[in-house]
Amino acid sequence: MSDGEQRHKRNPRGPMGGPMGMGAAEKPKEFKKTGKKLIQYSRVFVPSIIMAFAMAIGAAVLQILSPELLRNITNEIAKGVSPDGVNFFGAIDMSFVTTTAAILICFYAGFSALTFVQNWIMATVTQKMSKQMRSDISQKINRLPFSYFNKTSYGDVLSRVTNDVDTIGTTLNQSVSPLVGAVALFAGCLIMMFYTNWAMALTSVGASVLGFMLAAVIVLRSQKFFAAQQKDLGNINGHVEETYAGHNIVKIYNGSKGSKKAFEEINGRLYDSGWKSMFFTGLIMPLMMFISNFGYVAVCIVGAVLTMNGEIDYGAIVAFMLYVGFFSRSLSQFAQGASILQRTIAASERVFEFLEETELEDESGKARRLADVRGSVEFRNVRFGYTSDKVVINDFSAKVKAGQKIAIVGPTGAGKTTVVNLLMRFYELDAGEILLDGVPTSDVPRENVHEQFCMVLQDTWMFNGTIKENIIYSKQNVSDAEVVAACKAVGMDHFIQTLPDGYNTMMTDASSISEGQKQLLTIARAIIKDSPLLILDEATSSVDTRTERMVQRAMDALTVGRTSFIIAHRLSTIKNADVILVMRDGDVVESGTHAKLLEQRGFYAELYNSQFETAA
Repeated sequence: MSDGEQRHKRNPRGPMGGPMGMGAAEKPKEFKKTGKKLIQYSRVFVPSIIMAFAMAIGAAVLQILSPELLRNITNEIAKGVSPDGVNFFGAIDMSFVTTTAAILICFYAGFSALTFVQNWIMATVTQKMSKQMRSDISQKINRLPFSYFNKTSYGDVLSRVTNDVDTIGTTLNQSVSPLVGAVALFAGCLIMMFYTNWAMALTSVGASVLGFMLAAVIVLRSQKFFAAQQKDLGNINGHVEETYAGHNIVKIYNGSKGSKKAFEEINGRLYDSGWKSMFFTGLIMPLMMFISNFGYVAVCIVGAVLTMNGEIDYGAIVAFMLYVGFFSRSLSQFAQGASILQRTIAASERVFEFLEETELEDESGKARRLADVRGSVEFRNVRFGYTSDKVVINDFSAKVKAGQKIAIVGPTGAGKTTVVNLLMRFYELDAGEILLDGVPTSDVPRENVHEQFCMVLQDTWMFNGTIKENIIYSKQNVSDAEVVAACKAVGMDHFIQTLPDGYNTMMTDASSISEGQKQLLTIARAIIKDSPLLILDEATSSVDTRTERMVQRAMDALTVGRTSFIIAHRLSTIKNADVILVMRDGDVVESGTHAKLLEQRGFYAELYNSQFETAA
C-alpha cells in the first residue's frame, strides 16, 4: 500500500466503481431502538415538546366540543320549524342561539391559536434539534480516528450532515404534532360518538377499523424502503463527490462511461427505493378518504333509520356527521404521520450510527504536557499496520537530534508517509514508541503533540476566506506585520500587494492564484505557526521547475532552527539533508548523508542514479 494511499483513500469505491457493503434492505432495521435513541436525544427539549403536546390536546378538545354546541343550536332552531320544514311556529330562543354561536366562535378561534402556537413551538424545537445534531456531527468528526475516513466516503458523511439531519428536522415537525393531535382527537371523538349514539358509533368505528388495519399494513410494509432510500441517497452523494473531485482523472482515463454507469446503477436503486416509499405513502390518503366517505354513507343510513324511529334528534345527526369527519381525519393524520415518521427513523438511524462510531481515546485525563520542545525525536522499534493482516512498518528505529534536517526516501509503499503520520499520532502504534525530547508521545494528549508540528503537504488546502485568514488559520493574536513578514520570507508579498484587495483578497475556486503560489502561502502559514518541528511531504512534486526553486528557497528558510522531516521522491532536492533515512518494505535499510550513501553504492545510490537514467 502506497504512502499517499492511506491519506487520500476515501472508501472502497472510486469514481467509476459502485458502492460496496450490505444494502439497507439486507439487514434488519431496529426502528424501535432508533426511536428510543431519538427520544433520549431530544430530552433537553422535553419541556417545550410537552407544552406543544398540551396545546395539541387542547386544540383537539376544543374541536371535539364544537359539534355538541352545533347540536344544541340545531335543536333550538328545530323547535321553531314545522315537520314539513317550511313553516315556522313556536318561539326560538335567539339569545341562547347567539350565546352558543359566540362560544362556538371562541372555540374555533382558540383552536386556531393553539394550533398556531403548537406549530411554532415544534418548528423551533425541530430546527434547534437539527442544529444540535449538525454540531454533534461536526464535533464527532474531530474525534474520529483517521482509519474511519479510510473506509468511508466524504460524500456519505456530508449526506448525514445535510440530507439526513434536514430529513429529521422536517419530518419530525410534520409527524409528531399531527400524531399527538390525531390520538387526542381519536380518543375524544370515540367518547363523544358513543355518548351521542352507540349504534351510529359502532357503525362509524366498524367502517374505520378496516381502513386503519390496511394503513398499518402499508406502514409496516414500507419501512424498509424508507431506510433504503436514505442509504441510497448517501451512496449517490458519495459517488458524485468522488467523481467531481477526480473529474480530471475521469476525463483523462476516459472513465466517463464507467462513472456514468455506476451513477445510473446507484440512481436506479435510489429511484426504486424512493418510488416504492412514496407509492406506499401515497396509498394512505386515498384509502383513508374512501373509508371516510364509506363511513359517512353508513352513518347517514343508520342515522336516517334512527331519526324515523324517533330515537335521535336532528342535532344529534349534525353533531355526529362532524364527529365522523373528525374521527376519519384523526385516523388519516395518524396513518400519514406514522408514514412520515418512518423517514425520520430511517434518517436518525444513519445519524446515530455515525455518532456511535468508535472514537479516539479520551485523553483529557493526561496531565503530562510537552513544553519548550527542542525537537529531538526517537523511534523505538515501531511496528504498525493499517489493518491487522498487513503490516506497513515492521521494526522502525531511528534517532534525530534537535534542529536536524531529516530526509525520508524510498520507493512507493515503503512507509515514508506512514512514519510521519505515526509521528504526529494520526494513528496509534501497534508496538514500540515514539519520543519527543525523551517524552513518549502516547503519554501526552494528541492536541499537545500536534502543537509541536507545522506541516506543508503535496496537496495545498485553502478555505473560502481572505489570504490573510488562510495564512493565520487557527493561530491567535497574529499581527498584520507578522503576516507580511511571513509572505516576504516566501516571496509572495509583492504578488499579494498587486491584487485589488491585497491581503484581504478572497480565496475561492475562481481565484487567479496558481498551485505554486498556493504552496508558498501554505509555507507562510507554517512560518506563522512557528512550531519546533516541521514536516514537508512532497511539497514540490506538483509544481514546475522554476516554482520549485522558489518553494525550495522558502522551505530552506523555514527549516532553519527546526527539526525537519522531508519526504521527497526527487532525491536531488534533499542533498543538503543532515541525515537521509532510506526505507524499503517498512524498514530503514540505510542511513547517512547524501555523499556517504552514494559512496556505499547501495539501495540509495540505486534510487538516485535511476532518476537520472530515467531522465536521460
